[in-house]
Amino acid sequence: MNPDSLFSLITHPLSSTDRSLIEKAFVFAKEKHKDQKRNSGEPYFAHVLAVAENCAKLDMDTETIVGALLHDVLEDTETSEEEISEQFGENILFLVKGVTKLGHLKYHGAERHVESLRKFFIAMAEDLRVLIIKLADRLHNVQTLQHVPPEKQKRIALETIEVHAALAGRLGMEQLKDMLEDYAFPFAYPKEYETTRTIMETIVPEAKKVIASAHKKIEETLKDFSIAGTVASRIKATYSTYKKLVKYNMNTELVYDIVALRVITNSVTDCYQVLGLIHMLWKPIPKRIKDFIALPKPNGYQSLHTTVITDHGIVEVQIRTRDMHHKAELGVASHLVYKEEDASKKKLVPSTQSRFAWIDSLKDMSDLPGKPSTFLKQLHMDLFRDRIFVFTPKGDVIDLPEEGTPVDFAYAIHSDVGNAIASARINSKIAPLTTILHNGDIVEIITSKNAHPSAKWLEYAKTSLAKRHIRAYIAEHGGVLDRLLTKKA
Repeated sequence: MNPDSLFSLITHPLSSTDRSLIEKAFVFAKEKHKDQKRNSGEPYFAHVLAVAENCAKLDMDTETIVGALLHDVLEDTETSEEEISEQFGENILFLVKGVTKLGHLKYHGAERHVESLRKFFIAMAEDLRVLIIKLADRLHNVQTLQHVPPEKQKRIALETIEVHAALAGRLGMEQLKDMLEDYAFPFAYPKEYETTRTIMETIVPEAKKVIASAHKKIEETLKDFSIAGTVASRIKATYSTYKKLVKYNMNTELVYDIVALRVITNSVTDCYQVLGLIHMLWKPIPKRIKDFIALPKPNGYQSLHTTVITDHGIVEVQIRTRDMHHKAELGVASHLVYKEEDASKKKLVPSTQSRFAWIDSLKDMSDLPGKPSTFLKQLHMDLFRDRIFVFTPKGDVIDLPEEGTPVDFAYAIHSDVGNAIASARINSKIAPLTTILHNGDIVEIITSKNAHPSAKWLEYAKTSLAKRHIRAYIAEHGGVLDRLLTKKA
């Protein structure tokens, strides 16, 4: 086993120093794991190498690839933190420690699992590369799940879908999310997997026939109008198909996008021109035209979507630029850049940090009180629920989870605004603080000197950020009496 397979996957230029560091980590990890075997009987180092290769496929930097090669040496060998620091530096030690925090507490019950998640999110908020390595690690683990004892398979698979794949999706890493879900699906929900696979075996061939003529027609039209672009088909991932089927009560006639066409262009202008041409060719289905270019998804995804009625059937078409496609595949990994914090320390952060502002709130989640079930519920609300875009009167966009309220909106703007909220106008109409906000709502917060948070507000708020500020205010301003009065009322 040599590092050639790893180097062949790295597409960005490597300096001689970078190459030497990767080779050094390769030799170091191989030696440390030399006497260890996986459940499959293969050398444990094969897993380590696979994780590093997964990171290389995500176009990650040298430190991340080195961290991936070393990600298990603290947990599974006699290697000390001091040794890693001396050999590879503090940045790489931080990455390895961040990944190890989850590893130490795997599969020991909800209480410890939740605590590991708290620590993991703190590390992730400090440096997203911790998450990238962990997701690359989990991907190889579910790819080899057949070798794990049966009593652990379902638990690992469910955790993969509910936590790891959900995080990958939240970061816009659609390709990785689909792979995590599809490898875990047969072990998490075996009956549902078999049903979905059977349905897809029937639908996909027919859908391919429907889109074949549309594919050819779009290519001819691009050529006629001198628009540079490529047209390709894509098959929806199995687990995503299952979720879509469940949404429509397993009615396959309502699922139009199991097979879809994707048009990749050179510019945003071309994207809109292609959309117009497609609508010139075929009649679009109302309410199924989505502009994620003008209004990107919270995870940064951009594309135009339309569903049209062709001569042979219904076809979904996605239109995006090459850059948008690259970012749709890699998500946050495509945004990572070095940011110098000071002369001695550099940190990898998203170049468009505002697009992933929710990452900063992960630290807030580590302070959430209550039982593990409470933390997990809040985790799913803050990170894994579908997101909505809500606007200020000036047109600024606020990203909230579904079921978010004006209280969440106010605290998302600023804690001082949240602490003084008296009422809200939603789409120019006065609305109570309990109102559930919807995508596209325009919200104006009305504040008052006499308004202040009460324990009742905790029922209105859905995000951990809002709840943290409310609790802090109550604690500072006689929260005990306030809670008693609220309870009596």
